[in-house]
Amino acid sequence: MISRPVLGVLLTALCVTGVMAVAEHHGSPSHFNPGIRPDTAEAAAEEKVAEDAWFGHLTVLAGDDLKGRKTGTPEYLRAAEYVETQFKTIGLKPAGVEGYRQPVGFQTLQVDTDKSALSLIDSSGKTAELRIGTEAVLSANKPGTIAIDAPLVFAGHGLVVPGVGVNDLEGLDLRGKIAVILAGAPAAVHGPLKAYYRTAAIRWKALKAAGAVGIVTIAEPRVNQNGRTDAGPRPRPIDQLSDSALNPLDGAQVVVTVPAANAAVWFSSSPHSYEELASLAKEAKPLPRFAISTKLRAITVTQEIAKYEAPNIVGLLPGSDRKLNREYVVLTAHLDHLGVGKPENGDDIYNGAMDNAVGIASLIETAKALGAGERPKRSILFIAFTGEEEGELGSQFYARYPTVQRSRIVAELNMDMYLPLFPLRFLEVQGLGESTLGNDVRAAAQLNDIEVQFDKQPDENRFIRSDQASFVKYGIPALAFKFGWLAGSPEQKAFNDWIHDRYHHPSDDLKQTIDREAAVHFDRVLLTLTRRVANAPTAPAWYPESFFSTIPRT
Repeated sequence: MISRPVLGVLLTALCVTGVMAVAEHHGSPSHFNPGIRPDTAEAAAEEKVAEDAWFGHLTVLAGDDLKGRKTGTPEYLRAAEYVETQFKTIGLKPAGVEGYRQPVGFQTLQVDTDKSALSLIDSSGKTAELRIGTEAVLSANKPGTIAIDAPLVFAGHGLVVPGVGVNDLEGLDLRGKIAVILAGAPAAVHGPLKAYYRTAAIRWKALKAAGAVGIVTIAEPRVNQNGRTDAGPRPRPIDQLSDSALNPLDGAQVVVTVPAANAAVWFSSSPHSYEELASLAKEAKPLPRFAISTKLRAITVTQEIAKYEAPNIVGLLPGSDRKLNREYVVLTAHLDHLGVGKPENGDDIYNGAMDNAVGIASLIETAKALGAGERPKRSILFIAFTGEEEGELGSQFYARYPTVQRSRIVAELNMDMYLPLFPLRFLEVQGLGESTLGNDVRAAAQLNDIEVQFDKQPDENRFIRSDQASFVKYGIPALAFKFGWLAGSPEQKAFNDWIHDRYHHPSDDLKQTIDREAAVHFDRVLLTLTRRVANAPTAPAWYPESFFSTIPRT
Protein backbone atom coordinates (compact mmCIF):
# COMPACT_ATOMS: atom_id res chain seq x y z
CA MET A 1 0.00 0.00 0.00
CA ILE A 2 1.28 3.48 -0.87
CA SER A 3 1.77 5.65 2.20
CA ARG A 4 -0.26 8.84 2.48
CA PRO A 5 2.70 11.22 2.04
CA VAL A 6 3.88 9.38 -1.11
CA LEU A 7 0.35 9.10 -2.41
CA GLY A 8 -0.09 12.85 -1.85
CA VAL A 9 3.02 13.66 -3.91
CA LEU A 10 1.90 11.42 -6.77
CA LEU A 11 -1.63 12.83 -6.81
CA THR A 12 -0.35 16.38 -6.60
CA ALA A 13 1.86 15.83 -9.65
CA LEU A 14 -1.05 14.32 -11.57
CA CYS A 15 -3.45 17.11 -10.63
CA VAL A 16 -1.33 20.23 -11.21
CA THR A 17 -2.20 20.54 -14.89
CA GLY A 18 -5.90 20.19 -14.16
CA VAL A 19 -5.76 22.74 -11.37
CA MET A 20 -4.02 25.25 -13.63
CA ALA A 21 -6.79 24.82 -16.17
CA VAL A 22 -9.46 25.41 -13.52
CA ALA A 23 -7.60 28.45 -12.19
CA GLU A 24 -7.30 29.98 -15.64
CA HIS A 25 -10.93 29.23 -16.45
CA HIS A 26 -12.30 30.99 -13.39
CA GLY A 27 -11.26 34.57 -13.79
CA SER A 28 -10.73 36.94 -10.88
CA PRO A 29 -8.99 40.22 -10.09
CA SER A 30 -5.40 39.82 -11.22
CA HIS A 31 -3.94 40.29 -7.75
CA PHE A 32 -5.64 37.03 -6.77
CA ASN A 33 -4.59 35.04 -9.82
CA PRO A 34 -2.74 31.87 -8.83
CA GLY A 35 0.94 31.79 -9.61
CA ILE A 36 4.09 33.59 -8.58
CA ARG A 37 3.50 37.17 -7.51
CA PRO A 38 3.38 39.67 -10.40
CA ASP A 39 6.32 41.91 -11.22
CA THR A 40 4.87 44.44 -13.69
CA ALA A 41 4.12 47.98 -12.52
CA GLU A 42 0.40 47.54 -13.14
CA ALA A 43 0.30 44.24 -11.29
CA ALA A 44 2.34 45.71 -8.44
CA ALA A 45 -0.20 48.51 -8.15
CA GLU A 46 -3.02 45.97 -8.01
CA GLU A 47 -1.10 44.04 -5.39
CA LYS A 48 -0.85 47.21 -3.31
CA VAL A 49 -4.62 47.68 -3.60
CA ALA A 50 -5.14 44.13 -2.36
CA GLU A 51 -2.78 44.66 0.57
CA ASP A 52 -4.45 47.92 1.54
CA ALA A 53 -7.91 46.34 1.36
CA TRP A 54 -6.84 43.43 3.55
CA PHE A 55 -5.08 45.66 6.07
CA GLY A 56 -8.02 48.05 6.09
CA HIS A 57 -10.15 45.38 7.74
CA LEU A 58 -7.46 44.95 10.39
CA THR A 59 -7.38 48.64 11.21
CA VAL A 60 -11.09 48.52 11.98
CA LEU A 61 -11.32 45.16 13.75
CA ALA A 62 -8.07 45.35 15.74
CA GLY A 63 -8.25 49.07 16.46
CA ASP A 64 -8.59 50.32 20.02
CA ASP A 65 -12.14 51.54 19.31
CA LEU A 66 -13.43 47.96 19.27
CA LYS A 67 -11.71 47.18 22.59
CA GLY A 68 -10.78 43.62 21.77
CA ARG A 69 -14.21 42.46 20.47
CA LYS A 70 -15.10 40.33 23.50
CA THR A 71 -18.13 38.15 22.87
CA GLY A 72 -21.34 39.80 24.03
CA THR A 73 -19.98 43.34 24.36
CA PRO A 74 -21.25 46.32 22.34
CA GLU A 75 -17.86 46.36 20.61
CA TYR A 76 -18.30 42.76 19.45
CA LEU A 77 -21.70 43.72 18.01
CA ARG A 78 -20.06 46.61 16.15
CA ALA A 79 -17.51 44.20 14.73
CA ALA A 80 -20.34 41.88 13.69
CA GLU A 81 -22.08 44.80 11.96
CA TYR A 82 -18.87 45.53 10.08
CA VAL A 83 -18.61 41.97 8.77
CA GLU A 84 -22.30 41.96 7.95
CA THR A 85 -21.90 45.14 5.91
CA GLN A 86 -18.91 43.68 4.06
CA PHE A 87 -20.85 40.53 3.18
CA LYS A 88 -23.76 42.61 1.93
CA THR A 89 -21.49 44.86 -0.18
CA ILE A 90 -19.81 41.81 -1.72
CA GLY A 91 -23.23 40.44 -2.67
CA LEU A 92 -23.33 37.38 -0.45
CA LYS A 93 -26.83 36.18 0.33
CA PRO A 94 -27.94 36.24 3.98
CA ALA A 95 -27.62 32.70 5.33
CA GLY A 96 -28.22 33.13 9.02
CA VAL A 97 -31.48 32.92 10.93
CA GLU A 98 -32.12 36.65 11.09
CA GLY A 99 -30.62 37.87 7.83
CA TYR A 100 -26.87 37.29 8.08
CA ARG A 101 -27.10 36.67 11.81
CA GLN A 102 -27.45 33.44 13.72
CA PRO A 103 -28.12 34.49 17.33
CA VAL A 104 -26.20 32.45 19.90
CA GLY A 105 -27.15 32.48 23.59
CA PHE A 106 -24.52 32.42 26.33
CA GLN A 107 -24.48 32.35 30.11
CA THR A 108 -21.69 33.11 32.57
CA LEU A 109 -21.56 30.89 35.63
CA GLN A 110 -19.53 31.16 38.82
CA VAL A 111 -19.23 28.70 41.70
CA ASP A 112 -19.91 30.36 45.04
CA THR A 113 -16.99 28.88 46.99
CA ASP A 114 -18.23 30.28 50.31
CA LYS A 115 -21.51 28.37 50.05
CA SER A 116 -20.09 25.23 48.42
CA ALA A 117 -18.36 22.36 50.22
CA LEU A 118 -16.24 19.29 49.48
CA SER A 119 -15.30 16.54 51.88
CA LEU A 120 -13.86 13.03 51.69
CA ILE A 121 -15.30 10.39 54.07
CA ASP A 122 -13.35 7.17 54.54
CA SER A 123 -14.75 3.75 55.52
CA SER A 124 -14.35 4.51 59.24
CA GLY A 125 -16.40 7.69 58.94
CA LYS A 126 -13.41 10.03 59.23
CA THR A 127 -14.02 13.23 57.29
CA ALA A 128 -11.45 15.41 55.55
CA GLU A 129 -12.69 18.84 54.48
CA LEU A 130 -11.11 20.19 51.29
CA ARG A 131 -10.40 23.85 50.64
CA ILE A 132 -12.19 24.79 47.46
CA GLY A 133 -10.02 26.77 45.10
CA THR A 134 -6.67 25.48 46.36
CA GLU A 135 -6.93 21.80 47.29
CA ALA A 136 -9.69 21.19 44.77
CA VAL A 137 -11.57 23.27 42.21
CA LEU A 138 -15.31 22.91 41.68
CA SER A 139 -16.43 23.65 38.14
CA ALA A 140 -19.65 25.41 37.36
CA ASN A 141 -21.88 23.12 35.31
CA LYS A 142 -25.38 24.54 35.60
CA PRO A 143 -27.05 27.20 37.74
CA GLY A 144 -28.41 26.29 41.17
CA THR A 145 -27.45 24.02 44.06
CA ILE A 146 -26.48 20.37 43.59
CA ALA A 147 -25.74 18.09 46.55
CA ILE A 148 -24.24 14.64 46.11
CA ASP A 149 -22.91 11.90 48.37
CA ALA A 150 -21.42 9.06 46.33
CA PRO A 151 -18.57 6.51 46.37
CA LEU A 152 -15.40 6.97 44.32
CA VAL A 153 -13.95 4.68 41.66
CA PHE A 154 -10.54 5.12 40.06
CA ALA A 155 -11.02 4.73 36.30
CA GLY A 156 -7.50 5.23 34.95
CA HIS A 157 -7.62 7.94 32.31
CA GLY A 158 -11.37 7.44 31.86
CA LEU A 159 -11.00 6.71 28.15
CA VAL A 160 -12.75 4.36 25.76
CA VAL A 161 -10.94 4.33 22.40
CA PRO A 162 -12.00 1.24 20.45
CA GLY A 163 -9.66 1.79 17.51
CA VAL A 164 -6.54 1.20 19.62
CA GLY A 165 -7.95 -1.24 22.15
CA VAL A 166 -8.19 1.16 25.08
CA ASN A 167 -11.14 0.74 27.44
CA ASP A 168 -10.47 2.07 30.93
CA LEU A 169 -14.08 1.43 31.95
CA GLU A 170 -14.26 -2.26 31.10
CA GLY A 171 -15.33 -4.30 34.11
CA LEU A 172 -15.86 -1.26 36.34
CA ASP A 173 -19.11 -0.65 38.19
CA LEU A 174 -19.64 3.10 37.85
CA ARG A 175 -23.40 3.17 38.36
CA GLY A 176 -24.22 5.97 40.78
CA LYS A 177 -20.52 6.56 41.46
CA ILE A 178 -18.01 9.35 40.88
CA ALA A 179 -15.13 8.55 38.54
CA VAL A 180 -11.66 9.65 39.60
CA ILE A 181 -9.29 9.86 36.63
CA LEU A 182 -5.80 11.02 35.76
CA ALA A 183 -5.59 13.70 33.07
CA GLY A 184 -3.65 12.65 30.00
CA ALA A 185 -3.85 9.44 28.02
CA PRO A 186 -2.02 6.12 27.61
CA ALA A 187 0.76 5.81 25.04
CA ALA A 188 -1.54 4.07 22.55
CA VAL A 189 -3.67 7.22 22.35
CA HIS A 190 -1.55 9.94 20.78
CA GLY A 191 -1.61 12.87 18.37
CA PRO A 192 -5.04 14.05 17.17
CA LEU A 193 -6.59 10.90 18.63
CA LYS A 194 -5.35 11.91 22.08
CA ALA A 195 -6.55 15.47 21.74
CA TYR A 196 -9.98 14.37 20.51
CA TYR A 197 -10.62 11.85 23.28
CA ARG A 198 -9.28 14.13 26.02
CA THR A 199 -11.98 16.70 25.39
CA ALA A 200 -14.47 17.00 28.24
CA ALA A 201 -17.45 16.11 26.07
CA ILE A 202 -15.99 12.90 24.64
CA ARG A 203 -14.56 11.66 27.94
CA TRP A 204 -17.73 12.42 29.89
CA LYS A 205 -19.91 10.77 27.24
CA ALA A 206 -18.25 7.41 27.95
CA LEU A 207 -18.33 7.87 31.73
CA LYS A 208 -21.98 8.92 31.69
CA ALA A 209 -22.91 5.91 29.54
CA ALA A 210 -21.24 3.69 32.15
CA GLY A 211 -23.43 5.19 34.88
CA ALA A 212 -21.09 7.74 36.47
CA VAL A 213 -22.73 10.72 38.18
CA GLY A 214 -19.64 12.90 38.55
CA ILE A 215 -16.00 13.24 37.62
CA VAL A 216 -12.84 14.13 39.54
CA THR A 217 -9.82 14.86 37.35
CA ILE A 218 -6.32 14.79 38.81
CA ALA A 219 -4.52 17.46 36.81
CA GLU A 220 -1.15 16.89 35.20
CA PRO A 221 1.68 18.88 36.85
CA ARG A 222 2.39 21.96 34.81
CA VAL A 223 5.59 23.97 34.64
CA ASN A 224 5.14 27.71 34.29
CA GLN A 225 7.41 30.08 32.38
CA ASN A 226 9.63 30.58 35.42
CA GLY A 227 10.31 26.85 35.68
CA ARG A 228 8.20 26.33 38.82
CA THR A 229 5.51 23.69 39.09
CA ASP A 230 2.10 25.32 38.90
CA ALA A 231 -0.28 24.49 41.70
CA GLY A 232 -3.08 23.98 39.18
CA PRO A 233 -6.30 25.70 38.09
CA ARG A 234 -8.05 28.44 40.02
CA PRO A 235 -11.82 28.99 40.30
CA ARG A 236 -13.08 31.47 37.75
CA PRO A 237 -16.29 32.35 35.93
CA ILE A 238 -16.98 30.25 32.87
CA ASP A 239 -18.95 31.08 29.75
CA GLN A 240 -21.05 28.37 28.18
CA LEU A 241 -23.84 28.07 25.68
CA SER A 242 -27.21 28.59 27.32
CA ASP A 243 -28.62 25.69 25.28
CA SER A 244 -28.40 22.77 27.71
CA ALA A 245 -28.17 20.31 24.81
CA LEU A 246 -24.70 21.73 24.15
CA ASN A 247 -23.43 21.39 27.72
CA PRO A 248 -20.47 18.98 27.34
CA LEU A 249 -20.88 17.80 30.95
CA ASP A 250 -24.65 17.46 30.98
CA GLY A 251 -25.68 15.06 33.73
CA ALA A 252 -22.56 15.46 35.85
CA GLN A 253 -23.69 16.26 39.39
CA VAL A 254 -20.20 17.24 40.47
CA VAL A 255 -17.12 18.25 38.45
CA VAL A 256 -13.86 18.61 40.35
CA THR A 257 -10.27 19.28 39.28
CA VAL A 258 -7.50 18.44 41.75
CA PRO A 259 -3.95 19.82 41.46
CA ALA A 260 -1.35 17.05 41.34
CA ALA A 261 0.25 18.45 44.49
CA ASN A 262 -2.97 17.77 46.43
CA ALA A 263 -3.92 14.41 44.91
CA ALA A 264 -2.54 12.03 47.59
CA VAL A 265 -5.46 12.43 49.99
CA TRP A 266 -7.91 11.10 47.40
CA PHE A 267 -6.14 7.71 47.49
CA SER A 268 -5.50 7.44 51.25
CA SER A 269 -8.07 4.61 51.54
CA SER A 270 -7.23 2.85 48.29
CA PRO A 271 -5.01 -0.13 47.42
CA HIS A 272 -2.73 2.15 45.38
CA SER A 273 -1.14 5.50 46.25
CA TYR A 274 -1.24 8.50 43.98
CA GLU A 275 2.56 8.42 43.71
CA GLU A 276 2.39 4.86 42.39
CA LEU A 277 -0.31 5.74 39.85
CA ALA A 278 1.49 8.90 38.69
CA SER A 279 4.70 6.91 38.22
CA LEU A 280 2.92 4.28 36.12
CA ALA A 281 1.31 6.99 33.98
CA LYS A 282 4.63 8.77 33.48
CA GLU A 283 6.23 5.51 32.33
CA ALA A 284 3.27 4.83 30.01
CA LYS A 285 2.45 1.60 31.86
CA PRO A 286 -1.09 0.24 32.31
CA LEU A 287 -3.02 1.74 35.19
CA PRO A 288 -4.99 -0.40 37.65
CA ARG A 289 -8.68 0.41 38.08
CA PHE A 290 -10.40 -0.06 41.41
CA ALA A 291 -13.02 1.07 43.89
CA ILE A 292 -11.80 3.58 46.48
CA SER A 293 -13.03 3.05 50.04
CA THR A 294 -13.96 6.69 50.27
CA LYS A 295 -17.06 8.73 49.52
CA LEU A 296 -17.21 12.27 48.22
CA ARG A 297 -19.75 14.59 49.77
CA ALA A 298 -20.19 17.74 47.71
CA ILE A 299 -22.42 20.77 47.61
CA THR A 300 -21.96 22.91 44.52
CA VAL A 301 -23.66 26.29 44.54
CA THR A 302 -23.47 27.92 41.13
CA GLN A 303 -24.64 31.42 40.34
CA GLU A 304 -25.61 32.74 36.95
CA ILE A 305 -23.66 35.98 36.65
CA ALA A 306 -24.83 37.00 33.20
CA LYS A 307 -26.92 35.95 30.23
CA TYR A 308 -26.26 37.42 26.80
CA GLU A 309 -26.38 36.91 23.04
CA ALA A 310 -23.78 37.36 20.32
CA PRO A 311 -24.33 36.30 16.71
CA ASN A 312 -22.44 34.26 14.19
CA ILE A 313 -22.43 36.07 10.83
CA VAL A 314 -23.21 33.82 7.85
CA GLY A 315 -23.08 34.72 4.14
CA LEU A 316 -23.71 32.48 1.12
CA LEU A 317 -22.27 32.48 -2.39
CA PRO A 318 -24.58 30.12 -4.32
CA GLY A 319 -22.90 27.60 -6.57
CA SER A 320 -23.31 27.61 -10.33
CA ASP A 321 -23.94 23.89 -10.90
CA ARG A 322 -27.59 22.79 -10.68
CA LYS A 323 -26.64 19.62 -8.81
CA LEU A 324 -23.44 20.48 -6.93
CA ASN A 325 -24.80 23.80 -5.67
CA ARG A 326 -26.71 21.81 -3.07
CA GLU A 327 -23.36 21.00 -1.46
CA TYR A 328 -21.36 23.49 0.60
CA VAL A 329 -17.73 24.35 1.20
CA VAL A 330 -17.49 26.31 4.45
CA LEU A 331 -14.85 29.02 5.06
CA THR A 332 -14.62 30.28 8.62
CA ALA A 333 -12.76 32.54 11.04
CA HIS A 334 -13.59 33.68 14.55
CA LEU A 335 -14.45 37.32 15.10
CA ASP A 336 -14.15 37.58 18.88
CA HIS A 337 -11.12 38.12 21.09
CA LEU A 338 -10.49 38.77 24.81
CA GLY A 339 -11.70 42.34 25.23
CA VAL A 340 -10.29 44.54 28.00
CA GLY A 341 -8.23 42.87 30.71
CA LYS A 342 -5.23 43.04 32.97
CA PRO A 343 -2.94 45.90 31.89
CA GLU A 344 0.52 45.14 30.53
CA ASN A 345 2.91 48.05 30.03
CA GLY A 346 -0.01 50.41 30.47
CA ASP A 347 -2.15 48.72 27.79
CA ASP A 348 -5.34 46.90 28.81
CA ILE A 349 -6.88 46.33 25.35
CA TYR A 350 -6.39 42.81 23.99
CA ASN A 351 -6.80 43.85 20.35
CA GLY A 352 -6.43 40.41 18.76
CA ALA A 353 -4.88 41.51 15.48
CA MET A 354 -3.36 38.12 14.67
CA ASP A 355 -5.97 36.35 16.81
CA ASN A 356 -8.05 36.70 14.77
CA ALA A 357 -8.63 39.90 12.82
CA VAL A 358 -6.27 38.52 10.15
CA GLY A 359 -8.57 35.52 9.66
CA ILE A 360 -11.66 37.70 9.28
CA ALA A 361 -9.83 39.96 6.82
CA SER A 362 -8.91 36.95 4.68
CA LEU A 363 -12.46 35.62 4.94
CA ILE A 364 -13.84 38.90 3.59
CA GLU A 365 -11.25 39.30 0.83
CA THR A 366 -11.64 35.70 -0.34
CA ALA A 367 -15.42 36.15 -0.47
CA LYS A 368 -14.87 39.31 -2.51
CA ALA A 369 -12.60 37.53 -4.99
CA LEU A 370 -14.91 34.54 -5.39
CA GLY A 371 -17.90 36.81 -5.87
CA ALA A 372 -16.11 38.85 -8.54
CA GLY A 373 -15.19 35.90 -10.76
CA GLU A 374 -17.05 33.01 -12.32
CA ARG A 375 -18.90 31.24 -9.57
CA PRO A 376 -17.68 27.86 -8.34
CA LYS A 377 -19.93 24.85 -8.88
CA ARG A 378 -20.55 24.19 -5.19
CA SER A 379 -21.98 26.81 -2.88
CA ILE A 380 -19.64 28.57 -0.45
CA LEU A 381 -20.60 29.53 3.08
CA PHE A 382 -18.60 32.26 4.81
CA ILE A 383 -18.98 32.32 8.62
CA ALA A 384 -17.55 34.72 11.21
CA PHE A 385 -17.87 32.89 14.51
CA THR A 386 -18.57 34.25 17.96
CA GLY A 387 -17.34 32.75 21.23
CA GLU A 388 -14.19 30.97 20.03
CA GLU A 389 -12.13 32.27 22.93
CA GLU A 390 -14.68 30.79 25.34
CA GLY A 391 -14.13 27.31 23.89
CA GLU A 392 -15.23 27.31 20.22
CA LEU A 393 -18.78 27.94 21.40
CA GLY A 394 -20.06 29.78 18.32
CA SER A 395 -18.85 27.07 15.96
CA GLN A 396 -20.22 24.36 18.25
CA PHE A 397 -23.60 26.03 18.08
CA TYR A 398 -23.46 26.36 14.30
CA ALA A 399 -22.33 22.76 13.78
CA ARG A 400 -25.22 21.56 15.97
CA TYR A 401 -27.76 23.92 14.38
CA PRO A 402 -26.42 24.65 10.87
CA THR A 403 -28.38 26.98 8.62
CA VAL A 404 -27.96 24.52 5.75
CA GLN A 405 -28.33 20.74 5.78
CA ARG A 406 -25.29 19.44 7.66
CA SER A 407 -24.98 16.31 5.55
CA ARG A 408 -24.41 18.55 2.52
CA ILE A 409 -21.38 20.32 4.05
CA VAL A 410 -18.45 18.66 2.27
CA ALA A 411 -15.47 20.57 3.70
CA GLU A 412 -14.48 23.21 6.23
CA LEU A 413 -11.47 25.54 5.88
CA ASN A 414 -10.68 27.58 8.99
CA MET A 415 -8.45 30.64 9.40
CA ASP A 416 -7.47 31.19 13.00
CA MET A 417 -4.29 33.09 13.83
CA TYR A 418 -2.42 31.95 10.72
CA LEU A 419 0.36 34.43 11.65
CA PRO A 420 1.58 36.44 8.64
CA LEU A 421 4.77 37.47 10.44
CA PHE A 422 7.17 36.89 7.53
CA PRO A 423 7.10 36.02 3.80
CA LEU A 424 5.00 32.98 2.96
CA ARG A 425 7.33 30.27 1.68
CA PHE A 426 6.01 27.37 3.77
CA LEU A 427 2.43 26.71 4.80
CA GLU A 428 1.82 24.45 7.78
CA VAL A 429 -1.50 22.65 7.47
CA GLN A 430 -3.30 21.02 10.37
CA GLY A 431 -5.20 17.98 9.11
CA LEU A 432 -2.90 17.61 6.10
CA GLY A 433 -2.57 13.84 6.41
CA GLU A 434 -6.16 13.09 7.41
CA SER A 435 -8.24 13.61 4.25
CA THR A 436 -8.06 14.18 0.51
CA LEU A 437 -8.13 17.90 1.29
CA GLY A 438 -4.40 17.39 1.88
CA ASN A 439 -3.89 16.75 -1.85
CA ASP A 440 -6.03 19.79 -2.68
CA VAL A 441 -3.97 22.12 -0.51
CA ARG A 442 -0.70 20.68 -1.87
CA ALA A 443 -1.81 21.48 -5.40
CA ALA A 444 -3.08 24.94 -4.47
CA ALA A 445 0.15 25.77 -2.65
CA GLN A 446 2.34 24.52 -5.50
CA LEU A 447 0.53 26.76 -7.96
CA ASN A 448 1.35 29.69 -5.69
CA ASP A 449 5.02 28.76 -5.21
CA ILE A 450 4.49 27.54 -1.64
CA GLU A 451 5.69 24.36 0.04
CA VAL A 452 3.25 22.61 2.36
CA GLN A 453 4.35 21.27 5.74
CA PHE A 454 2.84 18.91 8.29
CA ASP A 455 2.16 20.25 11.79
CA LYS A 456 5.60 20.68 13.36
CA GLN A 457 4.27 20.98 16.91
CA PRO A 458 1.78 18.07 17.05
CA ASP A 459 1.69 18.04 20.84
CA GLU A 460 -0.10 21.38 20.69
CA ASN A 461 -3.01 19.52 19.00
CA ARG A 462 -4.00 22.57 17.00
CA PHE A 463 -6.09 20.51 14.57
CA ILE A 464 -8.86 20.14 17.12
CA ARG A 465 -8.22 23.26 19.18
CA SER A 466 -10.05 25.75 17.01
CA ASP A 467 -13.37 26.08 15.21
CA GLN A 468 -12.67 23.40 12.60
CA ALA A 469 -12.93 20.87 15.46
CA SER A 470 -16.66 21.56 15.74
CA PHE A 471 -17.10 20.27 12.18
CA VAL A 472 -14.63 17.40 12.50
CA LYS A 473 -16.75 16.04 15.37
CA TYR A 474 -19.59 15.61 12.87
CA GLY A 475 -17.34 13.76 10.42
CA ILE A 476 -16.72 16.73 8.08
CA PRO A 477 -13.20 16.93 6.55
CA ALA A 478 -11.40 20.12 7.54
CA LEU A 479 -8.10 22.00 7.42
CA ALA A 480 -6.51 24.82 9.40
CA PHE A 481 -3.38 26.83 8.63
CA LYS A 482 -0.23 28.46 10.03
CA PHE A 483 2.67 30.14 8.28
CA GLY A 484 5.45 27.54 8.22
CA TRP A 485 9.21 27.68 8.80
CA LEU A 486 12.37 25.61 8.78
CA ALA A 487 14.03 24.46 11.98
CA GLY A 488 16.68 26.88 13.18
CA SER A 489 15.52 29.67 10.86
CA PRO A 490 14.76 33.29 11.81
CA GLU A 491 11.14 32.52 10.92
CA GLN A 492 11.00 29.81 13.58
CA LYS A 493 12.30 32.28 16.15
CA ALA A 494 9.76 34.90 15.06
CA PHE A 495 6.96 32.34 15.31
CA ASN A 496 7.96 31.07 18.74
CA ASP A 497 8.65 34.57 20.06
CA TRP A 498 5.17 35.63 18.98
CA ILE A 499 3.54 32.69 20.75
CA HIS A 500 5.55 33.44 23.90
CA ASP A 501 5.30 37.23 23.94
CA ARG A 502 2.11 38.26 22.13
CA TYR A 503 -0.38 35.37 22.14
CA HIS A 504 -3.30 36.52 24.31
CA HIS A 505 -1.43 39.68 25.29
CA PRO A 506 -2.29 43.34 24.57
CA SER A 507 0.78 43.49 22.30
CA ASP A 508 -1.13 41.49 19.65
CA ASP A 509 -2.06 44.81 18.13
CA LEU A 510 -1.51 46.92 15.01
CA LYS A 511 1.94 48.06 16.15
CA GLN A 512 3.53 44.64 15.67
CA THR A 513 5.17 43.34 12.48
CA ILE A 514 2.47 42.26 10.02
CA ASP A 515 3.53 41.15 6.53
CA ARG A 516 0.70 42.45 4.34
CA GLU A 517 2.19 41.04 1.15
CA ALA A 518 2.45 37.60 2.73
CA ALA A 519 -1.16 37.79 3.92
CA VAL A 520 -2.37 38.51 0.37
CA HIS A 521 -0.18 35.65 -0.83
CA PHE A 522 -1.98 33.40 1.67
CA ASP A 523 -5.31 34.65 0.36
CA ARG A 524 -4.30 33.54 -3.14
CA VAL A 525 -3.57 30.04 -1.84
CA LEU A 526 -6.90 29.98 -0.01
CA LEU A 527 -8.74 31.16 -3.12
CA THR A 528 -7.08 28.51 -5.28
CA LEU A 529 -7.85 25.82 -2.70
CA THR A 530 -11.49 26.87 -2.32
CA ARG A 531 -12.08 26.85 -6.06
CA ARG A 532 -10.44 23.48 -6.43
CA VAL A 533 -12.60 21.89 -3.72
CA ALA A 534 -15.77 23.63 -4.89
CA ASN A 535 -15.29 22.57 -8.53
CA ALA A 536 -14.10 18.99 -7.98
CA PRO A 537 -16.42 16.28 -9.32
CA THR A 538 -16.28 14.39 -6.01
CA ALA A 539 -16.46 15.65 -2.44
CA PRO A 540 -13.46 15.43 -0.08
CA ALA A 541 -13.15 12.29 2.02
CA TRP A 542 -11.19 11.13 5.04
CA TYR A 543 -8.42 8.67 4.31
CA PRO A 544 -9.58 5.17 5.39
CA GLU A 545 -6.66 4.89 7.83
CA SER A 546 -7.44 8.25 9.47
CA PHE A 547 -9.01 8.01 12.91
CA PHE A 548 -11.48 10.70 11.89
CA SER A 549 -12.90 8.43 9.17
CA THR A 550 -14.55 6.46 12.00
CA ILE A 551 -16.68 9.45 13.08
CA PRO A 552 -20.16 9.06 11.54
CA ARG A 553 -21.49 11.83 9.32
CA THR A 554 -24.57 13.11 11.10
